[in-house]
Amino acid sequence: MSKVGLFQIGMFAAVVALLAGVYVGSHRAGTSPQTAPVAKAQALANLYASRLEDVDGKPYSFSAWKGKTLVVNFWATWCPPCREEMPAFSRLQNRYALRGVQFVGIALDTTESVRAFAGQYPVSYPLLVSGSAGVELARQLGNASLSLPYTLVVSPGGDVPLVHLGPLAEHDLDLVLRTTLVD
Repeated sequence: MSKVGLFQIGMFAAVVALLAGVYVGSHRAGTSPQTAPVAKAQALANLYASRLEDVDGKPYSFSAWKGKTLVVNFWATWCPPCREEMPAFSRLQNRYALRGVQFVGIALDTTESVRAFAGQYPVSYPLLVSGSAGVELARQLGNASLSLPYTLVVSPGGDVPLVHLGPLAEHDLDLVLRTTLVD
């Protein structure tokens, strides 16, 4: 067989493997990891003890958002699905802000990259830069594969009605928020 034929077979196998990985990942996305209650409580305590800065160096303490419905989205500027879901997250932040919902983007990225992104694509919620602390926080909050985007919703009472790995549709998140905010 010629080198071109071997190359084509190799490329076909690589594409099939990639599609299989996407298929498996998409079927796992949105499933909540089975976390022991003590580990979950400790992870949430670590989240609320966190203090991260935005691109201008302004510090944000997660403890200030305790008692709100918190939507935490781990993302990066180099992640296309992360960037694609941000306009929907901005719309939902605007829609639910008066009902005690706070979105927070935790960038696993550099300050310079996030600053450039925010200058070009403004969002209606804080974009915080985390570095290695964010990677560890994501892991503690159930993102064992450390894949992006990774989103979770934390209710004021500390329940976690949504843990989602992968892109999150606006409709799906809206449904979770409406259900969580039922008075």
